[in-house]
Amino acid sequence: MARYDYTSIGFITFDCLGRPVGEIPAGGGTAFIPQIDIAVSGAAGAAVVAAAKHGLKCLAVGGVGDDLMADWVLNRMAQFGIDISLMQRCAGVGTSTSIILTRADGSRPALHMRGATGAFAVSDDSLDQMLDATVVHLGGVGLMDRMDGEPSARLFAEAKRRGALTTVDVFAAAEKDLANVVGLLPYTDYFLPSIEEARVLSGLEDIEDVARFFLDRGVTCCILTLGENGAYYRHANGDRFLMPAFDIQMVCSCGCGDAFNAGIATGLVHGMDPETMVRFAQATSALNATGLGSQAGVRSFEHTQAFTATPTRRSAVSLPRLVA
Repeated sequence: MARYDYTSIGFITFDCLGRPVGEIPAGGGTAFIPQIDIAVSGAAGAAVVAAAKHGLKCLAVGGVGDDLMADWVLNRMAQFGIDISLMQRCAGVGTSTSIILTRADGSRPALHMRGATGAFAVSDDSLDQMLDATVVHLGGVGLMDRMDGEPSARLFAEAKRRGALTTVDVFAAAEKDLANVVGLLPYTDYFLPSIEEARVLSGLEDIEDVARFFLDRGVTCCILTLGENGAYYRHANGDRFLMPAFDIQMVCSCGCGDAFNAGIATGLVHGMDPETMVRFAQATSALNATGLGSQAGVRSFEHTQAFTATPTRRSAVSLPRLVA
């Protein structure tokens, strides 16, 4: 039996969030808002906290700075029972930090300092602990200056050699970012980008073409998150389906994709079938969106499982070839 259910490696941030923000005051003016909060976020940080809330035994791997935000991030993860023994304090840089300006509709423009995410690197002497997990996740590919490219590909090749299930999420702003991803794909069981990120990386538009692009490069299964239109599952064995999103009142979209990734990991650990797993992941993402900040609305495995009975909304996505 593996030491951990879930190892989450990569982008871990301190977020300060406020809502609802309609506009930034001119000059030195002040705007009053009813809610401000702080959260651990990032493609690895938000995922590992949500997974811990689901009861998974978790290890967090990433970098924080030598500042007060680092203390809070580490303490907060430890409060959820997450093993932080492989978190690195990176001298001379700040903890990756975002200021999130959440609008009334849940959208959230952000100001971000990259900080320690670009400064940490995995050492070979940590692999025995890090990769002793049922699921190994790499979150925030494209933001990890010292880990992106060959180091991450080498890490995932070793994770697969040791028998772990591997999941990947990305930060993609341009097609050139594919260079940081392509080496990982042959060692990736579940590739979990948003449709926007996947379209940027592939240069393609059609959802099925986008998924096939990554399957052709070695991914075993591609699950594209589609926002309010749900999620599209496409496996190398030919299985595919569209899972609708849940009908909720959006508070904040921050961390929804990362919560989805935690739901996938939870489903894998619990041996769920693909449709049950993706529905559970959708429920995790939906609950995330009902609070301010990453994982705010995620409570427990039982609560998320019960939420899967909530009605879903009709998707605007049409995939006629699914029935061909």
